[in-house]
Amino acid sequence: MKAEIITIGDEILIGQIVDTNSQWIGKELNKIGVSVYQISSIQDEKQHILTALKEAQDRVDIVIITGGLGPTKDDITKKTIAEYFNDHKIIEYPEVIENIKQLFKKVNHPFNEVQKYQAHLPSKATLLPNIYGTAPGMWFYENETVFVSLPGVPYEMKGLMTNEVLPRIQEKFDLPYILHKTIHTYGQGESVIAEKIEDFENNLPNHIKLAYLPSFGKVRLRLSAKGNDIDFVTKTLNEEVKKLSVLISDIVVGLDEGLTIEKLVGNFLKEKNKTIGTAESMTGGKIASTLISIPGSSTYFKGSFVVYSSELKQKLLDVPKSIIDEFSVVSKEVAEAMAKSALEKLGTDYAISITGNAGPTTDHNDKDVGMVYIGLASRGEVEVHEFNFGQPREKVINKTVNKALELLLQKNM
Repeated sequence: MKAEIITIGDEILIGQIVDTNSQWIGKELNKIGVSVYQISSIQDEKQHILTALKEAQDRVDIVIITGGLGPTKDDITKKTIAEYFNDHKIIEYPEVIENIKQLFKKVNHPFNEVQKYQAHLPSKATLLPNIYGTAPGMWFYENETVFVSLPGVPYEMKGLMTNEVLPRIQEKFDLPYILHKTIHTYGQGESVIAEKIEDFENNLPNHIKLAYLPSFGKVRLRLSAKGNDIDFVTKTLNEEVKKLSVLISDIVVGLDEGLTIEKLVGNFLKEKNKTIGTAESMTGGKIASTLISIPGSSTYFKGSFVVYSSELKQKLLDVPKSIIDEFSVVSKEVAEAMAKSALEKLGTDYAISITGNAGPTTDHNDKDVGMVYIGLASRGEVEVHEFNFGQPREKVINKTVNKALELLLQKNM
């Protein structure tokens, strides 16, 4: 069973908003056994929509459309879909009008006649009640293809998908089971891992696929299994996960779809009843913000010094001016002094320090763009690691954040 997601709106195409709807819809469809074949973003223009609907119908079994259902003239999706189905009969739904009136009453907003347009649906459409907004969803079934039109407002779309669309799809179709397992690795690149597990990948059963999901400093390996027998799918997927975990045991840090390096660090610190703080220059507090993104991080994260300038390194962290003058602000010696001072001033069990050149310039020091020093201090010990993460700036900063947390985990594994 294959689906296509079509998002309608110029605001997506010009980069004014990010299309998070498709990501969420794709994940939810996959959970019930529907594979997303294609995702498209198109203009709110009649011929473009008609062409997209026709092409999607030729490819897939389910077409999910979001956006273009407002009451104003620039929202033409409803009229265009009616034209696509050659449906010239319009039905007014009083319950939709009543829902809009009640929603407006709650926020003290006057109801106007323009809003009645939201209650007008093509006769071939099945009404999908939208309890969170004014535009109802529409369900069509034509030539063995399901078409669903939903509002583009994320919380309205999610409500309709959860309450109306997903249950209807499950009721109408005999769906397979699709299961995923994700192995998280740190410390080796995609190509190195691929070479190491080449034989494993070549001998995977036909119903199991492997995907590489690389990002800054880490690679996730996702194994996906699909079939009609849930017990068989589960058993064989778990077997392959075990085989793969053994092959790369030296770089595996966990097995969980929602696992992140910051969550692993948090789990470790909570288990050991340890605390941490940071002293950041180049990363500007990003390690701190990454750590506190985890609920409950207040039990182990105590604070951060963001010392972007040499003056603040001296003033807040007591880094001697003589060290900066002799070795430059981007140096092993400065990273070491920052880590030691942060550990002492914050009173934590661990402290991470960062100094480096993210680029595009070197800010009057003798180190190359991409050069980074990561300090890691604990009671009675401090170590500094040197890296060159190249360019561009965003890559250097993100790799630094991941590498710093990875070093902390490796030190205590």
